[in-house]
Amino acid sequence: MLPSGAFTNNRRWHLPYEVNTMLDDRIYENYISILQEELVLATGCTEPIAIAYCAAKMRALLGRLPDEVSATVSGNILKNVKSVVVPNTGGQKGIQPAIAVGIVAGDAEKELQVIADVTEAQQPAITAFLQSVPIHVACGQSPCLLDIQITGTTNDGHSACVRITNNHTNIVYLAKDGEVLLEQPVVDAADEHLTDKRCLNVEDIIRFADTVPIERITPVLERQVQYNAAIAEEGLRGNWGAQIGKILREDYGDDIKQEAKAWAAAGSDARMSGCEMPVVILSGSGNQGITASMPVYRYAERIGATKEQLYRALAVSDLITIHQKTGIGRLSAYCGAISAGVGAGAGICYLLGGGFTAVAHTVVNAVAILSGTICDGAKPSCAAKIAAAVDAGIMGYRMYLHHREFQQGEGIVAAGVDSTIANIGTLAKEGMLQTDQTILSIMTGQQPV
Repeated sequence: MLPSGAFTNNRRWHLPYEVNTMLDDRIYENYISILQEELVLATGCTEPIAIAYCAAKMRALLGRLPDEVSATVSGNILKNVKSVVVPNTGGQKGIQPAIAVGIVAGDAEKELQVIADVTEAQQPAITAFLQSVPIHVACGQSPCLLDIQITGTTNDGHSACVRITNNHTNIVYLAKDGEVLLEQPVVDAADEHLTDKRCLNVEDIIRFADTVPIERITPVLERQVQYNAAIAEEGLRGNWGAQIGKILREDYGDDIKQEAKAWAAAGSDARMSGCEMPVVILSGSGNQGITASMPVYRYAERIGATKEQLYRALAVSDLITIHQKTGIGRLSAYCGAISAGVGAGAGICYLLGGGFTAVAHTVVNAVAILSGTICDGAKPSCAAKIAAAVDAGIMGYRMYLHHREFQQGEGIVAAGVDSTIANIGTLAKEGMLQTDQTILSIMTGQQPV
């Protein structure tokens, strides 16, 4: 039986807007650019991979292996690297292995795929480097939540330094032997060199999904499904992490809601535990890329949706996730999986025939359910949070079907979906700053700053 509100293949595609309300070309191009910029292929959790990329860039600049390495990272980088397995390191966790694999075997030209081609034969050299070369790591004070600086020195007096800020591949500083080769202003903004995401709003997102020529978005969304479904299947097949996906499938069987949760969680199970398979990330996060895509994909499979219907629904899920993350920031004390789970709920709503009103109520309901869930770093428990986030997204949609919704003035719910999303950004970026510091202090065993 189809879920309530689902379409059949002979039903006309839902178009809530008249033709004369199509978006202008500028908005189309901006939205397409945003999808292309944010849906990027990466191998491994993006924070340790950013460290590996920075380290590989430093080694390429230095021209040889360093004899000593110093790294200064922001608190959110430390938080998101400390407990996650770095792929192709033989199961090692943390900053030092990420630096070592980048220096010894990384290919800086491949950016977030920097260690994708590291072989098993290279792993002894990585271990030997870790054992023989001092790697000093400090948590620095920075206006940027994403900040990585790595310096390598040799015993004969040569040095190289690389700094990345705000975005996982955004190099702002290069120096060799004391000569500054590149120095960009460091601003407290993640996306200053990307398409301005302030153009995003839920109504235009639905219009875009309804009317964009499908061939304009197919390549990037097809890739998202291909790669993220592959790692989700691996998570369900293997014994990765806490096996949240397998637990959900084994305990709840064929229920579509649980299946959607299981596939999203399973992808994270594998990814957080060092699976070498690449994923298409979203807003800088593989977990978010998996969470925004897999539930929509599983619902589409269940109801026999066409590829076009799937891709239009994925555009809704991805863009609404990005819309939320624009105000929150790439790294925060606010769990990013929640935003992606909300996006997934919106995408499922759209897939099952919902227009702007249905999607708007789904989003408001969903963000009101789990807003404020903390991010205490990348690790196996991310999979459980993802399952809860997808559950909230689907619950938000089910509430709408039963004519139930949270009202303006109830907590952070405002008048209108975009105003509510703005409140989420304020909560995460301003209200949870001290929370972030406290989480970091707990994780490192230090007293709160």
